[in-house]
Amino acid sequence: MNDYGVLTAPDTLRLERLLPGPIERVWQYLTESDKRATWLAAGDVEQRVGGKVEHTFRNSELSPEHDIPPPKYADCAGDVAMLGKVTACEPLRLLRYLWNAGSAEESEVSFELSPHQDQVKLTVTHRRLTSPAERLSVAGGWHTHLNILRDRLCGNTPPGFWQVHTQLEQEYAERLSG
Repeated sequence: MNDYGVLTAPDTLRLERLLPGPIERVWQYLTESDKRATWLAAGDVEQRVGGKVEHTFRNSELSPEHDIPPPKYADCAGDVAMLGKVTACEPLRLLRYLWNAGSAEESEVSFELSPHQDQVKLTVTHRRLTSPAERLSVAGGWHTHLNILRDRLCGNTPPGFWQVHTQLEQEYAERLSG
C-alpha cells in the first residue's frame, strides 16, 4: 500500500494506512481525546450524527523534538482550535464530519476502518478542498499525522511534525500538479 494520498476528484484527497489492530483500538485513537491528541488533536467527539467535534492542534508537541512551524505556518504555533460536526457515525467502521464547520474553509473528512488480514485498513478521505494550496497543506498534513498515528500504534517515537510536513508538502507539490 502506497502511503501517498491521491486525488480521487479535483477537490477530494484519499489516503490509506495499514495499522496494527484491533479495530477497537484504532477507533479509540480516532474518537478519544487523550489518544487522538498523541497523533492529531485533542478534543471531544460526540459519536452521533449532529454531534460536536473539537480539535485543539499542538503539532509541535506530537514528537519529543518539539519542532517549530516554518514561517508559512507561523500562525499554527501553539494551540490551534477547530470545530466540526459529525455527519455520519457507525462505530468501529465509519466516522465522518465537517472540518472547520461553519467557516469559509469548511470541508469534510471521513475515516473508514476495515479488517485487512491481521491489520486494520484506515482510509481517510478529505472532500471539498477548494484550492491548490489547501490541497497541498491537507495532503502533507494528513500524511504526516497518519504516519504519527502508525508510529504511536507500533510503539515508535515519531519525528518532528513540521520537518516531515515541510518535506511532504514539497513532494505533494510535484505529485499533485500532474
